[in-house]
Amino acid sequence: MKLLPGTTGPGTAAVRQMRETGVSEESVRRRGGGGAGRSGPPGRRDTRRPRTTAPVSRTAAVAAQRRERERLPRYWFANQLLLTLSGRRPVHTLLGHTLPAAYDLLVELAPRAPLRPTDTRASAPYVQRCGEYRPRHGVIEAFARIASGDRLSALAFRLELGADARWRCAAIDLGPALPALTPSA
Repeated sequence: MKLLPGTTGPGTAAVRQMRETGVSEESVRRRGGGGAGRSGPPGRRDTRRPRTTAPVSRTAAVAAQRRERERLPRYWFANQLLLTLSGRRPVHTLLGHTLPAAYDLLVELAPRAPLRPTDTRASAPYVQRCGEYRPRHGVIEAFARIASGDRLSALAFRLELGADARWRCAAIDLGPALPALTPSA
């Protein structure tokens, strides 16, 4: 920067530049500018920067965890079977997701709605937990705990991976009170 005649030193050049650009000394001081190459607050020596993202709330973290869990085949099928066997969704919604023998038995079970809450004041049933066992590649034997109010039910089902890389339900078991839904081979 070129200095005017009669002025010396870097301080006067900075003042002149502020006047030319219309920036006040107060705003420069507020922004913490003035130091060569400095971007942090005055006196800061380290190069770390404060976190720019806001911390995630507990509710948002739980919702994200739930969405991730719902992507697992065992949870998706457990929820779909629960909706069907509690009478909240028609059986034909599972038509492409079950093998023929399991679908036929679902058609028999669905009108009875074995997972529908017995008490009208009870909350809607939901999948409390779902686990799996993989006896071999392409097969999942899953089990789910279905909770509705004070009642806890069990649901077991078998998933098989088809040639088209889609999981299909091959068998369903609701426990000793109801017959097992297994394909007749």
